[in-house]
Amino acid sequence: MSDVFILSVLQGVAEFLPISSSGHLVLGRNLLGMGEVGLRLDIFLHVGTLVSVFAFYAAVAVRIARGALGADGPAARRESVSYILKIVLSAVPAGIVGVFLKDRIETVFASPVAVGSALVFTGVVLTVTKFIPKGTREVSFAKALWMGLAQAVAILPGVSRSGMTLAAARAAGVEAGRSAEFSFLMSAPPIAGAALLEIVKALRAGSEAAAANEVSWGLCAIGAVCAALVGYFSLALLLKSLKSDKFWMFGPYCVLAGVAAIALS
Repeated sequence: MSDVFILSVLQGVAEFLPISSSGHLVLGRNLLGMGEVGLRLDIFLHVGTLVSVFAFYAAVAVRIARGALGADGPAARRESVSYILKIVLSAVPAGIVGVFLKDRIETVFASPVAVGSALVFTGVVLTVTKFIPKGTREVSFAKALWMGLAQAVAILPGVSRSGMTLAAARAAGVEAGRSAEFSFLMSAPPIAGAALLEIVKALRAGSEAAAANEVSWGLCAIGAVCAALVGYFSLALLLKSLKSDKFWMFGPYCVLAGVAAIALS
């Protein structure tokens, strides 16, 4: 129970704060001596953080949906359809990498040393954003693709998805609030896709093999709720850090965490 709680908190915090959820989950499992926790819990934790995205940006999601359906007029429809197409475009790079290379990447980066090195890289990128002026621009199609490429890099465990996408947006001159909104809405397809891939893996593994290391359904549900609640407040904290220009301060933490992971491995 306590192990599942710790992992769900890690997922909720690190999925949105720019400190890498995949990296912290690898390190967390190693520190707890858990090894693999099974596909079921992994899927539930991903779904939990996906729920927190839609809960946090519920008003935005409703506005986009209404606009796309034509409920608010032709201009709103064009704007909403354009926004949706940008999200789809941003998901393409991560989708390609995820389908063809995700298993190979995760095998190579399963060790604390590799994850620690990736965390150091994340920390350096985040720290550099301190020296990039704040932007005022909207998310264009070109900027959406640029953020999507940054998101694809974050498939490496230890490289933060939010850190890479928000750093890319900052470099492209996108306004902080708009970059955060787009970054987390664009996370929905990859998070959902990752959960779907895990479900496919479980089905291919067969019920007996898949059940060997599985956490119970009840604990998985508790983990999902915990990840969703923690994720919601993590989103609020990240948005505050962006608007107060303290986003870069997550960088030194990632560097220290990465160095500690390497030293203790």
